[in-house]
Amino acid sequence: MYRFGGGGPKCPACGRSVYAAEEIKAAGSSFHKLCFKCTICNKMLESTNVAEHEQRVYCKTCYGSTFGIKGYGFGQGAGILSSDAMYADGPSVSATDRAYNITTTRVVAPGVERCPRCGGGVYMAEKMLGANQSWHKKCFVCSHCGKRLDSTTCCDRDGDIFCKTCYAKNYGPKGVGYGQGGGVLNTE
Repeated sequence: MYRFGGGGPKCPACGRSVYAAEEIKAAGSSFHKLCFKCTICNKMLESTNVAEHEQRVYCKTCYGSTFGIKGYGFGQGAGILSSDAMYADGPSVSATDRAYNITTTRVVAPGVERCPRCGGGVYMAEKMLGANQSWHKKCFVCSHCGKRLDSTTCCDRDGDIFCKTCYAKNYGPKGVGYGQGGGVLNTE
């Protein structure tokens, strides 16, 4: 209950009382609208671009560069991907094996679906559906040629996914008129 004269919760950024009309809640605290800024770059934050770590708020850019995956393609220069928390309690494998998700154990939040290709957790922002399973966008590629797929170009067989061309070439009908040369119609 707010009391007249400064009895509201204290803003962690400035230490003053926060009243209901100017309150923004994040990281278990109440902030003033003007104090709701990134801890590193002081960019004004909103509910769509805020990330929190140890009860401090960050913009998604600063959070990713400070606490995210490091390596080529992630703003940290050349090298192999690395992340300490991602491979906790897993077998001891080389950085190359980790980059290609070979024999690794992933730490995933409870209730999160796992990608059938890499075994990592599939969250809503990166979820692609195919073969009655959830896939990462980067893993949602043809098993034969590696072409990126979407819901209109995806064919599945035995829990694996293929582009229409590779699926037709490997599992489609064979024989005269099907691009396989002479012979009788054969559907293997």
